Amino acid sequence: MKIVRLLTILFACLLVGCSSTKVVPTSSVHSYNGTAAVGDFLTISVDSAAHTITYDNLTNGQTGTVPYSVESDGSYTIADPHGNLLSAYEVPGSVLVVEAANAGPNQDTDSLITAFESVPVSIQTFAGSNSNYTQFRTRDGGVELGSVTIDASGNITSNSWDPNAIMWSQGTYFNGGSFPASSITEDPSGDFFTINEQGGATDTVFGTQNGLWAVDNANGAIIGLPKAATKNFDPAVAGTYNAIFYEKQNAQMQQNNVEIGTPLEGKATITVRVHGDVTIADSQGNTMASGTLVPVADVPYIYDGTSNELADPCYGLFAFRSVTATVHQDVFVTFQGNAVLFSSFQTALPLVEGGTYTYFYGVGLK
Repeated sequence: MKIVRLLTILFACLLVGCSSTKVVPTSSVHSYNGTAAVGDFLTISVDSAAHTITYDNLTNGQTGTVPYSVESDGSYTIADPHGNLLSAYEVPGSVLVVEAANAGPNQDTDSLITAFESVPVSIQTFAGSNSNYTQFRTRDGGVELGSVTIDASGNITSNSWDPNAIMWSQGTYFNGGSFPASSITEDPSGDFFTINEQGGATDTVFGTQNGLWAVDNANGAIIGLPKAATKNFDPAVAGTYNAIFYEKQNAQMQQNNVEIGTPLEGKATITVRVHGDVTIADSQGNTMASGTLVPVADVPYIYDGTSNELADPCYGLFAFRSVTATVHQDVFVTFQGNAVLFSSFQTALPLVEGGTYTYFYGVGLK
């Protein structure tokens, strides 16, 4: 983490100008807005001098200021007496990913929290943009990906691909939606805004002014990322990433949109090689997924330029599929600066409609 802080100071020098005899100080406190995959919206601040984390879960009312220690791999072990926050990785002033327990409306659910630096944003921050997105959920198959367009007036249109559809003969891989600018309410704080859906649901939107954004809603966390300039894999992102992930094994949908299964959280290592080969392994060294990244723009079952598939080539999103005699697995990966976001959906072959499946997702920091 000392290296990360040094790079932060050097970057500040490039922005404001530094002499050889003067170092621009950086604050020891970094503030974030975060979304949990179970649908919680949180504010979190990390004080690296005091080694404390202060959090406020605005959805279920949990609050606390708790100490943490820094481990040899750069992760934080959090000593939360309430057992809410367990561990984390941070790029100070940029992104924070947290392993959480006791999340959700009943304060009893494991979840992954993804948080970005807290800065003033409004719908106009993202007006005229076209972004990729990935969604992390704790039900309904867990993962989704696609694109979101926000026009100059603030009207929002989304288009997505859902790998869970393979489980259902009447299911559809492709979905879409729209929200008019009139459904948006700016928060007086200036740090986030809400989208008021038909039926009464409210989505909280926050982000950074470099194009990153996130949506917290009852169905999980939606994370939006600026599109890349080209579809091609950039070898500059190669390297090793330390990650925190959420997984649900042997999941199955029940009546009333209830998903059963065995949830767990843990640490992982993502190894990305210069030609786009990727291996995701858990902390015991077990391979969770392995393959070669293919741009979504070149994956015909997701995007082929026709109206029957994803409406956008989603430059910067990558996928690979692994199929054996007994297992079908779809894996998705995208990069943003020093972070990698990854997800996987897997089920047994031959397919059984409404059968069991396993999914995982997480965020890794380089």
